[in-house]
Amino acid sequence: MAAFIQKLFKNRKPSPPPEPETAAPQKQDQQAELREHQSRLLEGAPSQQQLEELALTGLTADLRRRAAAAIDDRAALQRLLKASKGKDKSVYQVVRQTLQGIRDEEERQRRVTDQIQALIKQADEQARSEDTKLYQARLEALQNQWKEVEPQASPEQVTAFLNAVSLCRSRQAALANEAAERQRHQDQAEQRTSTLTLLGSTLNELKGRTTDTFPSVSALDALQKTQEIRWLEATRDTAVEKAEQKEYEVLMQAIKSCIAGLRRAGQQREAIEQLIADQASNQGDLHSRASSLLEAIDWPKGMPLPSELQQLRIISRARPEEPAASNDSEDQKAQSEALKCALDALEATLEARQLKESRQHFKKAQHLAKSLDQRQLRPLSARLQLLGGQLRDLNDWQGFATHPKQIALCEQMEYLADQPMEPEAKAERIKELQNDWRKLGGSSDRTLWTRFKQASDRAYEPCQAYFSVKSDLKQGHLNKRRAICEQLQQFIEQTDWNDVDWKAIEQIHRTARDEWKAAWPVDFRDNRSVQKQFDDILKQIEKPLNEERQRNEQRKQAIVDEAVQLIKHEPLADAMERAKALQNQWRSIGITRHREDRKLWRAFRQACDTIFARRDAQRSEREQQVRAADQQALAELTQTSSITPETGTREAVRQALDSLASLNQAAVSRAVQGRLSEERNRLHALQSTLAMTARTAQWRAQIEACQGHHELAEPPTGWHDLARPLQELSARELVIRAEILTARPSPEADQALRMEIQVKRLSNGLNGTAAEPQAEDLLESLVAHWCLAVPAADRNEKLTQRLLDALASTER
Repeated sequence: MAAFIQKLFKNRKPSPPPEPETAAPQKQDQQAELREHQSRLLEGAPSQQQLEELALTGLTADLRRRAAAAIDDRAALQRLLKASKGKDKSVYQVVRQTLQGIRDEEERQRRVTDQIQALIKQADEQARSEDTKLYQARLEALQNQWKEVEPQASPEQVTAFLNAVSLCRSRQAALANEAAERQRHQDQAEQRTSTLTLLGSTLNELKGRTTDTFPSVSALDALQKTQEIRWLEATRDTAVEKAEQKEYEVLMQAIKSCIAGLRRAGQQREAIEQLIADQASNQGDLHSRASSLLEAIDWPKGMPLPSELQQLRIISRARPEEPAASNDSEDQKAQSEALKCALDALEATLEARQLKESRQHFKKAQHLAKSLDQRQLRPLSARLQLLGGQLRDLNDWQGFATHPKQIALCEQMEYLADQPMEPEAKAERIKELQNDWRKLGGSSDRTLWTRFKQASDRAYEPCQAYFSVKSDLKQGHLNKRRAICEQLQQFIEQTDWNDVDWKAIEQIHRTARDEWKAAWPVDFRDNRSVQKQFDDILKQIEKPLNEERQRNEQRKQAIVDEAVQLIKHEPLADAMERAKALQNQWRSIGITRHREDRKLWRAFRQACDTIFARRDAQRSEREQQVRAADQQALAELTQTSSITPETGTREAVRQALDSLASLNQAAVSRAVQGRLSEERNRLHALQSTLAMTARTAQWRAQIEACQGHHELAEPPTGWHDLARPLQELSARELVIRAEILTARPSPEADQALRMEIQVKRLSNGLNGTAAEPQAEDLLESLVAHWCLAVPAADRNEKLTQRLLDALASTER
């Protein structure tokens, strides 16, 4: 235990002696004053630097924590984190949490920025997207997401998003307009179909009615007017098939003929009644009077005659009694047989309770009965009357079944008459109730029909003013169309067609058509002549426009043909330059028909793409060749790079240079060309070094051979010529020159002579004397002079060693 205590306290220093008691209160006052000063500084508006200092040197932990918590500068926090680590745990924790909060905020800002960019991109993509499914829902989702990040977006980002949303809304409006336009065309087609169906069923009903149940003129007139308005609205600004229009005109003309016949019959009613009364008393020329009345009434063909007109026809056909000559003729027998067949068919349809077919057969039987004389008609008359009574019973039974429904329609029409509604909707509802009335087959109860008609008229009265205003609107549109025609005609007369801006002409033509369509609705009849005038004026404008379009299309076709010929043109560079020139020519050509222009453009674009595809193919082929050449060159470089001054030989260097020279220099890339050039330079330098090393070794051997008093037995060829110019040089001067050439230092005793030689060489160079030979050749001359001309006594060992050392410095 003693050892442990000694070990525990052996490194502790002795405590300092206590301060005098008189100094303690003074120190406490200073600390309190400093603490108060730091508190006031912290509560004021300290700078980041002051806060950092307080966080490090504050007297209390609370001051240091508060100062650290008030710092928001990232660099200051990083410094404080490093300084407080391991020293002040509370400050360290506060700073670390603050830095983590800053990093979290930066990460949040980054995510918000990414989200903003993503929303802008999505809005741009949606504005250009062809996918229209859930378009509105996707746009609303984008806007809801944008609301959350909009406060953090920059003005440029807000502008970009709003522009994209504006494009989306424009696209959405266009889609809605297209859908509304398709629905309008569909509704108009349904209205036209309903109109044709109603007119057809009305005509069939008129043709199948009995003579006692013919409708009133007012009912048919109301039907005719309502269906005319309905057809006009159903054909407004839409395409109508010629067959459909023709069918409407035929049906409407038949209805109008029937109305006109009823009106003429009503106008002649007193004359008809008088004629029938005169027939009872057999007074006057009944035959001619009846014929005149029938001709004046001009009842439409195919329509059953009312009972009064039937009596007129019987009277008009009556002749003074003539001797019976051919009562039993074949014609009468055939008519009698036909009447029997008609009665059989009528009886069958009555048993099947088919009212419509029964009316048709009864009508046919009545027509055949009129053509028979009394003798042939007498056996069949009773059966005809019996079946006629059964037909009336069947008609009454059907009326009994539909009577409650017709009463309900009257009540609905009376209720509708008292309701304030939008005129178009109210008129449409009136038409629906009228259609329902007709589908029930009408009514033989005149009182009920009058009730329904009066309710219909009362319900339509508020709509009358609206349609009157609409009529004024149509007149205004018609006047606008006349003004358009006048302006176009004036423009045609004042235009010089030999010098015009065809794009402006095309724009005028398009604008005129748009304004013409906007001036709708118009009265159909009044618009016929104006429409014809407008069509004629447009033809006058379209003729030169089409001629100009055809000329431009021919120019573009010529460009396409030339581009097709350029596909196989050589050289390719000329073909590409010409293709670019053709593209500029294409852009300079004026107006064309859109469809033809698209076809020509596709052909021209395909030809140009093929031309430039050849360039890409050649480029790809060339790149492949370059890659292959690079691979081959790099393989050669790998082999030649192994030749170093330490391991290489002159023969190896020569072979390496030959292999590099055999490469196709033009086929490799620039980078590889640079490496090849560097390698060749290195090998040439190595070759020179190796050659110099070989020569130096030979020279050293010659010097060693002539060491002492020996002479060379067989000096190398040309040495005598090399040594002759240096006869005046001494051995010492020769060695110094060798040291100068090889950059070897000379002894201190020879420095003056060396300087003299260097100055002399420099002076010779400045005076423009003959160019000095290469250093290698000069060295060989010095060696030749040493071996052949220097006296043996002067070739002492010291100078010989200096010369050998100079030559050795040139070796590798």
